[in-house]
Amino acid sequence: MTDTTRDWLTVRRGNAPLVISLPHTGTIIPDAYATDLVSPWLARKDADWWIETLYDFAAGLDTTIVRTGISRTVIDVNRDPSGMSLYPGQATTELCPTTTFDGQPLYRAGALFSPQEIDKRYRAYFAPYHAALKAELNRLRTDHRAVVLYDCHSIRSTIPRLFEGELPNFNLGTNSGASCAEALTRGVEAICDRTGFSRVTNGRFKGGYITRSLGAPERGIHALQMELACRGYMREPAAMPDESNWPTPYDPDFAAPMRAALVDILTFCLVFARSHA
Repeated sequence: MTDTTRDWLTVRRGNAPLVISLPHTGTIIPDAYATDLVSPWLARKDADWWIETLYDFAAGLDTTIVRTGISRTVIDVNRDPSGMSLYPGQATTELCPTTTFDGQPLYRAGALFSPQEIDKRYRAYFAPYHAALKAELNRLRTDHRAVVLYDCHSIRSTIPRLFEGELPNFNLGTNSGASCAEALTRGVEAICDRTGFSRVTNGRFKGGYITRSLGAPERGIHALQMELACRGYMREPAAMPDESNWPTPYDPDFAAPMRAALVDILTFCLVFARSHA
């Protein structure tokens, strides 16, 4: 195992045929991008809180872990860089978000950034993150016939602007079956369904740009996205989140049932990759 770390990008290299992607756990907002923001809290509100802690057991499975520390408010590395919506007709956020998930403006009135500014952020953060994922997948494919790319996410359970009602606990996305083998999907579903948590596959979240662009089962790369409803591993406030109640602290005892299920899921991903060969 080796690690490479720069000020915002961390790559932990393992030898097992599993790559863990952590694209939305970052909270770093460089000063150059913070000037026109409404508030630092608002800019970080939609982070995938504590996901890097919830999945920290993955290092013990000899997995490769790629994580960006940059906030998704600076640039969202799981959006299509062309600007095309991943969910046409549904509310979402942009490559460089201008609103929160709830539709709150992130920038002060009159603050605009040009296409050149977006391209600068793309070259500084988006392109290197994807280059790191591709490099690790290619490295592992030299030793393994099949590799699983597991993209980790979480989101608040209730966001009326994005979806109706309460989101299931496990939201598995495989680009409607195109990004991985059906056997991998069915195995993960079976584990989810043995728990006391709810589950949907290719529901509101079918997988973002990472899953859709890198999943290539015909070439031995099987990508899936797991979007967790936050209530499964952290205490969500009943009221609308604000600076006084969000995010709630990470409680390992509260998170333990969800974490146990995730251990089983990642273990199955490894079994699948090794047996698929």
